[in-house]
This record gives sequence, structure tokens and C-alpha cells, in this order.
Amino acid sequence: MADVVTQRAHYSPPWADVSIIGIAGSSGSGKSTLSHAIVSKLNLPWVVILSMDSFYKSLDEEGSRKAFQNEYDFDSPDAVDFDVLVDRLQRLKAGKRAEIPIYSFAKHAREKETTSIYSPHVLILEGIFALYDPRVLELLDMKIFCEADADTCLSRRILRDVEERGRDIEGCIKQWFSYVKPNFEAYVEPQRKVADIIVPRGVENRVAIVMVIQYIERKLIEKSKSHRAALKKLGQSSENDALSENVILLKQTSQVRGMNTIIQDTDTSAEDFIFYFDRIAALLVENALNNIYFKEVTVTTPTGNKYHGLHATGETSAVVILRA
Repeated sequence: MADVVTQRAHYSPPWADVSIIGIAGSSGSGKSTLSHAIVSKLNLPWVVILSMDSFYKSLDEEGSRKAFQNEYDFDSPDAVDFDVLVDRLQRLKAGKRAEIPIYSFAKHAREKETTSIYSPHVLILEGIFALYDPRVLELLDMKIFCEADADTCLSRRILRDVEERGRDIEGCIKQWFSYVKPNFEAYVEPQRKVADIIVPRGVENRVAIVMVIQYIERKLIEKSKSHRAALKKLGQSSENDALSENVILLKQTSQVRGMNTIIQDTDTSAEDFIFYFDRIAALLVENALNNIYFKEVTVTTPTGNKYHGLHATGETSAVVILRA
């Protein structure tokens, strides 16, 4: 029974170390498809895919002109803003929120909006240069290189760029032979040397996918065990300490004790957990509001009348409780 609970409870707090997996390979080798297959097989809500396409540099007027004429080299390391990428990965690794740029291939520029990511347990970084920068390599827990034959890569690239990026077939072929193929040989293919796993045939290679999934699950279980051990040690060290006078406990009625027991039971269904959590949360909020301090204030209305009332002092904050 203990093993079953351990397998189910892949929990670690959001400030815990994030596992980052890098997946590199030629354009059209199946990196994105492989990443989504891994996420699908894991079936966990806290695995995030981060595409390096988001980190292309904004182009100046000349660069934009070349891009619209299919003469800009997007397959060179110089096209990627590695400084921003490293900064965002470091923030995520430290359990902080990261603002991810949104790059528009139709405009060949970054959008004003960004996407926020906050501390996933597993982050999959996929892109042709995912294993290129030494600073990125230092942050990766697992390095994967995805392989496919050149004809397959070309056909996938054409299909993607025409359907998703508004390109024409002639321009795609021009870019392939002018930039993609030469840069693959110069910059992408050498990344095989630093890979932990080389995946031929991409998503078709089920054995490799199973290996990656087993690794991720093992890492999550290790984190969960470590976090539980730390909580247990913390609890033991504070058992004899008196609670602060600032801590106010709910009255331990039979109702409160019963709901608390149900919430902490790992066999409780999601529906029951939500139902009883909402009930006990309402009691907590009501009790908290009864302990807010107010001060008297006087305001002048637009008509010149004086109004005497109360204003809450201090700040109100809340902590979300997750079942471990």
C-alpha cells in the first residue's frame, strides 16, 4: 500500500528544483512531436514544454526585410537570444516565475505579450539548439538528441512552415539548402556528442520514450520522498514548541475534525476532496475575517459631507493547501 501511495503522490513544493530535459535535433526531426508524446504518456498536469522558437531575437528593419524574402538565417545560433533563454531557465530552476517571449513568425517579431510559467516539476526544452549553449547544458538534467533522415526532415519542415507559419514551398526549399542543411552540419549535428540519449526515428521509437518517462517518474518520486522526509523532520523538531500567540486555531468540533480527516485521506475522491475543502475553507475565511483589525477613518464625499467609517489595517494573504 505504501508503494501505491508513493507512486500516486508525485508531490514537491513549487520552490523545489525543477527537472529540465533538453531535446535537440535537426529541423523537422520530430522534437516537438516527441515532447508532446512524452507529456501525453506521463499524463501529469505539471509538465511543461518550452519551445526555443520563443527566443528568436527581434529583427531590425533590414533583418525583417531579409526574413520576408526568405534570406534571413533563422537556423544559426546567432538568431537565438541565449541570454534571455538562460535567464528564464535559471528563474524556473530557482522556483521563480518566468515571463516567456512570444515570437510571431508571420511578423518576424516578438509580440508585446508574454506567457508566464511558474515552477513546473518537469520542463521540456525543445529546439534545434537545446544542447548548444554551455550555460543551458549546466541547467539540464537530461539531454536528448532526436534523429531522422534528411528527406523526412525536409518534408516535415515544408509542411509545418506552409501550414503554421504562412510560408510558400519555394521559400522553404530555398531556406533548407541555403541555411538549414549547412547549419545542421556545422552546429546542430555536433550536439549529439553531449546527449545522454539519441533517439532515432523520433516519436516512432517507443523504447526511447519509455526510457525517458521512467527517468522522469523516478526523479519525481525521489523529489517527493525527499520533501516528505524534510517535512517529517521539521514536524519532529517542532512538536514540543508552543504555538505562537498569533496562531489562531479553528475550534476543533466534530465537524472540523471529520472534514480534516477526509481531506488528508489519500483515498478520498477528487469530488469529495473539493467539496470538503470548500467547506473548511469557508470556515477558515470567516474566522480570519473576524480577526482583522480596523481603524477609524473619515472621508469627504463629492457633495461635501463627512462620512465616518472603518478601514482594514495591514495586508491580507492566503496560502493554497495542496494534498501531498
